[in-house]
Amino acid sequence: MIEQTLTVSELKNNTAWLVSEQKPACEGCNGKCGSQVFSKLFGTHKKAFPMPLTQPLQVGQKVKLALDDSQVVQHAFWVYLLPLVMAFIGMFSALLLFSLPESGQIVSAAIFAFLGFLIAKKKGESLKHDIKVIKIYPISLPVTQIDGD
Repeated sequence: MIEQTLTVSELKNNTAWLVSEQKPACEGCNGKCGSQVFSKLFGTHKKAFPMPLTQPLQVGQKVKLALDDSQVVQHAFWVYLLPLVMAFIGMFSALLLFSLPESGQIVSAAIFAFLGFLIAKKKGESLKHDIKVIKIYPISLPVTQIDGD
């Protein structure tokens, strides 16, 4: 499971808009942590994504979410591997079936890779990520209020 803590930025029509905060330490791990995976899946800095409300939330509240690793691997297969496999199919079919010269094989590989990209894009839109809420943190009081000021 990949886990990430996000902040509720706004509430609209039974939907909570969550924002992931980029940490300065994220540049050092080269995308091997959960923060980078969530950032790549849901966009870049300060981009909010919707989550249907199942429990009452408040703006500013922190929510810890988890994403199943197997779905990330499946999504990566469609995005990265399918266009490559399609390019090889196009190249070898141009060579073996049509005996095209090298330039024809390159053009065929490019066309098939583009078709693989379109299929991967269509399939990627239909993949649903099973995101689970692990914990909802309470909104804490400022330190001055805790001390009785």
